[in-house]
Amino acid sequence: MPLDAVTLSALAAELMPGLEGARIDRVQQPEKEMLLLTVRTKEGNRRLLVSASVSGARVHYTEQSFENPAEPPMFCMLLRKHLVGARIRELCQPEMERLLLFRLSARDEMGDESEKTLAVELIGRSANVVLVGSDGRIIDCLRRMEYGGEGRAMLPGMLYRLPPPQNKTPFFSSPVEDLRAFTASIEPGEELDKALLDRYSGLSPLICRELAYRSRRDRTLLLENMLALRETVARRDFCPTLVSIDGAARDFSFLSINQYGPESIKERFESFSLLLDAFYARRDRLESRRRRSRELLRAVKTAHERLCRKLALQREELAETAGREQIRRRAELITANIYRMKKGERELVCEDYFEEGCPRVTIPLDPLKTPQQNAAALYRDFTRKKAAEEHLSVLIAEGEKQCEYLATVLDEIERAETERDLNDIRRELVSTGYLKQPRGVKAERAKAQAPLRFLSSDGLEILVGRSNVQNDELTFRIARRSDLWLHTQHIHGSHVILRTDGLEPPQRSVEQAASLAAYYSQGRDAGKVKVDITQVRRVKKPAGSLPGAVLYTDYTTLDAAPDEKLAERLKQ
Repeated sequence: MPLDAVTLSALAAELMPGLEGARIDRVQQPEKEMLLLTVRTKEGNRRLLVSASVSGARVHYTEQSFENPAEPPMFCMLLRKHLVGARIRELCQPEMERLLLFRLSARDEMGDESEKTLAVELIGRSANVVLVGSDGRIIDCLRRMEYGGEGRAMLPGMLYRLPPPQNKTPFFSSPVEDLRAFTASIEPGEELDKALLDRYSGLSPLICRELAYRSRRDRTLLLENMLALRETVARRDFCPTLVSIDGAARDFSFLSINQYGPESIKERFESFSLLLDAFYARRDRLESRRRRSRELLRAVKTAHERLCRKLALQREELAETAGREQIRRRAELITANIYRMKKGERELVCEDYFEEGCPRVTIPLDPLKTPQQNAAALYRDFTRKKAAEEHLSVLIAEGEKQCEYLATVLDEIERAETERDLNDIRRELVSTGYLKQPRGVKAERAKAQAPLRFLSSDGLEILVGRSNVQNDELTFRIARRSDLWLHTQHIHGSHVILRTDGLEPPQRSVEQAASLAAYYSQGRDAGKVKVDITQVRRVKKPAGSLPGAVLYTDYTTLDAAPDEKLAERLKQ
């Protein structure tokens, strides 16, 4: 979702009062296309995030923490030279452009007062951050472009020019007659959002789709909605809204978005800075987690699929051993009737004394073998299948345990929140033999992470395991025997411990612990999940079992709903 001109206008109006006169104290560049300015405002120190990322160009205050590189990039060093100590005189936005200009007052190398401009262009693939001197020439830019869009080059020493205006009609300054003529010219069956986007500037694809959705393909309603939108923007009656679908941040806007239907969740924020900070933090956290876990996930999925295929073959072989008793009976019948047989016969017809009434049966024979050899071959086949059944039963039981274990690891990888969580899972897989330690790389002896810690509304401590190994550590070493142990029923999830100090815990704390157990499980995206609750003394570790596997008795079951907001609120 790009930052559109209207949202940027509302954001600029929100930032202006605090930034005008503010002093820039620090400049950092934690990522290639991101800057972090620490500014001293009248209200105190604030951190201003400036991003020229193609997928997330934006400017806003942030409360997020970022890790800086060991060596700051050259552009960061240059900005420190020119901007540290400078004051922001003005923040302006050219009319309905996705561009912010920070007018700065700074001192040059000689100590003389000089004016500089930090131009932040938030224009899709051309997004950039440009430092312009008092002579209007580019000092340097984040993304140097020899051949920029619309014939604009971005190189040090060149004159800085604003982006050329779009060859479209400005939506918010067009006469009402023009809007009326436009709606009348729309052909039946023409897509309203595409027609709006092609005709007018100042409207994002999201807003065009929203106007079309609210108009229900009716041109009269479209005109009414267009006029209502213009009135909303003129009154500056903005509603910072974040739209989520299936727990993932999907879009944001300056007005309520209805086009995603009832499955979407709309969350309103007090300011656009809070809105943008929340949207990109959630999106980046999800993307970062996916990126970090992709390689590990692929390795575990490959091992899991290979094991499942092996189990399927073993079950087929086991099914083939089902007729071994019939083979033994045939061998017995041949041995009992051997006096009647001669070498070279192709079948034996005799009475089956294993069945009531001794019905006659026909047993096929190998004519190249003697009767004794035919019986011996059937006995060998029976013995082989009997041994195979015993061996395959053991292998299948072990394979099912391993499949179940790898399924829990897949769930843990999906829920891993930090790089340390993934490293813990990786070490666990190396120790259990599912991953090999890379050659030349010594096994890490990292300090074990503490379990996730929460504090219930009644002040009771709740601990949640991060991995299978930590689940065992939490349940059998950290927890006290009188504490409550919680786990989702029939689905993979973390072990959860509610500290009780030997007392009966309040029902609210039990329900909150159950909600955390549901949230840190495979049922995170479900409605309600069944959670089993018992005392730690009732939980046992089967001999020889893999990490995380337990048996428990004397439990009660509670229906609990996964609640991300509750987890964030209780987290310590």
